[in-house]
Amino acid sequence: MKDFHGKIAFITGGASGLGLGLARAFSEAGCKVVIADIRQSAIDEALAWFRGKNAAVHGIRLDVTDRAAYAAAADEVEKVYGSAPQLVFNNAGVNTFGPTEKSTYEDWDWLMGVDFWGVVNGMQTFVPRMIASGKPGHIVNTSSMGGFEGSTAAAIYCAAKAAVNNLSESYRMSLEKYGIGVTVCTPANIKSNIAEATRIRPEHLKNTGYVVNEQTIESLKSIHIHGMEPDVLAGHIKRAVEENQLYCIPYPEVREGLEKHFKAILDAVPPLESDPEGARRRTEALQNWARDRARMVASENLEAKR
Repeated sequence: MKDFHGKIAFITGGASGLGLGLARAFSEAGCKVVIADIRQSAIDEALAWFRGKNAAVHGIRLDVTDRAAYAAAADEVEKVYGSAPQLVFNNAGVNTFGPTEKSTYEDWDWLMGVDFWGVVNGMQTFVPRMIASGKPGHIVNTSSMGGFEGSTAAAIYCAAKAAVNNLSESYRMSLEKYGIGVTVCTPANIKSNIAEATRIRPEHLKNTGYVVNEQTIESLKSIHIHGMEPDVLAGHIKRAVEENQLYCIPYPEVREGLEKHFKAILDAVPPLESDPEGARRRTEALQNWARDRARMVASENLEAKR
């Protein structure tokens, strides 16, 4: 997608950090922007930035874990702007740190609920509407470098982001035929307020196995203050959308670590000459299954059109 003028962009976590950077970048590119966020005060503050700029920006308070609220938000977008969005940014995210073995079910439910299911809810809500509109579109899911490998202190977060990476790849393959692109951005560090996410953690999910207090929050802030500026990262994401890139990873400092990580994975794969006949049989079986599945899907689609 090269021309953003008049396009509708829906951004979760849009009232601060990267979300607000995206709102600014795509508003300046000519989009009608919807800022969705769980914090009404943050939405009000973000909207104030756009006042006087003659920008089409609308705010919606949204908990991305609430599917009924998501559907209502999608209805509101269509009521306000007359169409489903052509650009969807599943950007909302939370994090908390602690020993993996000390994790509680509530730690799992909160982090997975926002970081993975929040993305799923965004896809489930908007993808059918985007397809039905018949317009080209693009979806950007915000993941993390943590999605490529585990962590002793952020295991749940990393697991959620790994799922987002994989899900984004699957949707990209599935939506290409509808003219809808998918990009997943995996930041290493962003200057954001994610360190304060525990302040808005739901009361019924506050039972945690981790140490969470003002000191730990301030410690995390000291890390994020050195992250990439949200407006800079938003610019990289905009270019990724324009070029229809699958991955957006504008952090050259992570290349060496990624190469080492994926080399370890590839080193676990034996060379083809170690079992050529077995490899051939397994490949043929998968190819035959894929052909049969393609015929079945084509037949089902033809039957549905009758």
